[in-house]
Amino acid sequence: MRRRDFLTGTVAATAAASTGLLLAGRPAQAAPAAATGLAGLASMTAGAKPISVDERLARIAKLQRLMVDQKIGALILESGSSLDYFTGVQWHRSERTTAAVIPARGDIVVVTPAFEEPSIRETLAVKGDVQPWNEHESPFARLVGALRDRGVSSGPIAFEATTRLFIVDGVRDASGGAYRVVSGDALVKAVRLIKSPAELALMQTANDVTLAALRYVHGNVRPGMRPDEIGAMMNAATVALGGAPEFALVLINEASAYPHGSRQPQTLHEGSVILMDVGCTVHGYQSDISRTWVMGQPTAKQRKVWDTVKRGQEIALSTAKLGTPVGAIDDAVRAYYEKEGWGPGYHLPGLPHRTGHGIGLDGHEPPYLVHGDSTPLAPGMCFSDEPGIYIPGEFGIRLEDCWHMTEAGPKLFTELAKSIEDPI
Repeated sequence: MRRRDFLTGTVAATAAASTGLLLAGRPAQAAPAAATGLAGLASMTAGAKPISVDERLARIAKLQRLMVDQKIGALILESGSSLDYFTGVQWHRSERTTAAVIPARGDIVVVTPAFEEPSIRETLAVKGDVQPWNEHESPFARLVGALRDRGVSSGPIAFEATTRLFIVDGVRDASGGAYRVVSGDALVKAVRLIKSPAELALMQTANDVTLAALRYVHGNVRPGMRPDEIGAMMNAATVALGGAPEFALVLINEASAYPHGSRQPQTLHEGSVILMDVGCTVHGYQSDISRTWVMGQPTAKQRKVWDTVKRGQEIALSTAKLGTPVGAIDDAVRAYYEKEGWGPGYHLPGLPHRTGHGIGLDGHEPPYLVHGDSTPLAPGMCFSDEPGIYIPGEFGIRLEDCWHMTEAGPKLFTELAKSIEDPI
């Protein structure tokens, strides 16, 4: 579980914050850092290989075959993870449009502000054209021109699901209504849903880095520390280990009862519950791990809830079988929790959020381990496993590990936590 607008009691950081590096609004791949107090931490990412040009070309070819079969002329996608996924272009979103046209036939075209063209070309990893537009010109006219240059003068065109409405409207208006706009969500999902061995390898490295950084933090937290101090320690350790910090959510004491925190200030003391939900990226691919423990001796109630959450994780994994609707995993965990007196359903005290989410280039991707999601499990799908329990006014426990589906069943990127005393 993660979010970028964390409340007080948390810290969100990127490699840019830790190292000063930023590439087009996205954290640059972090280099090992020599930070005071981080002795013994060495980079774990030196051997990590970025996605190859051949793999990106295979992704585009699959997408184009789907578009030909469905008689869709092109897919338009603006800056974001899907643009990176297909083209390698890593760029931020702003009022100035940067977007790509992937036609059903032919090479891609990236439309971008003229003064950004050199930067865009730096990360464009596949063969294609870059068409700049100046400040007084219309990017939408450029996109329509790119469509027409590739023989797409009318008919249906698809937009990636997160493309902002002003871009969709701009293309529609610039074309004089020549195109029928359709959703590109199913097209993109059909390509991105199943992770390749190269993607899985990067996610494994990212998870290894995050778990090692968590282990370091677990051994170095002290009474009196604030969440922001703990988060900063986590991010520094992540950078030293070669990862790019993506988020560090630190919830202590009563704040742990609220999945994304509280505005009330908190400090560590004997008996504090410490919930950390953290992740990094390696060549863009993400980790997402949560661990909860107690400073000092846990109470019987804390121990019981911790053990129940871990059992929920185990039930999620044992339910994960090829062809099973992913929503059934959430149902199985929730049925167990209800027998233990939590809920019912999504009610508190209990588990108010889904059991897990897909993960890859994005921290949250479809499909989701939530009631009603009928997507059948298939090899190469990746998820988090995080069935927490939260007791408002008291504390919360969340344990989270990511896994991917194989022909033989689910395979964890990181082993489940051992116990509340040995959570890493």
